[in-house]
Amino acid sequence: MKHTTFIGSFKDALKGLFFVIRHERNMGFHLIAAALALAASLYYKIDRLELLFVFSAIFLVFLTEMFNTALEKLVDLHTREYHPLARIAKRVAAGAVLCAAFFAIVVAYLVFADKMW
Repeated sequence: MKHTTFIGSFKDALKGLFFVIRHERNMGFHLIAAALALAASLYYKIDRLELLFVFSAIFLVFLTEMFNTALEKLVDLHTREYHPLARIAKRVAAGAVLCAAFFAIVVAYLVFADKMW
């Protein structure tokens, strides 16, 4: 699967991104939440540092969701049978997404709470 060109690697990376968007229900929710956060950022005219935190939180959630999906597919490739270690790996990866989402909520509260009230 090694590519000899940058373009080939870039195309595969985009295919991976679109796979997660199309096939992972939670990524759709994350995209909607990101759009709302960015719309709120424009509406409240947040400063550059606050915007950096908003973008960081959004991308952290996206990245953890993508790694979670990759890990789940890798575990499924290795075994189709129930195995307690496979369950643990999947749960830990999902927990990482939950932590990232919690971080995003904290960032949203710290950035937008004062502006909304």
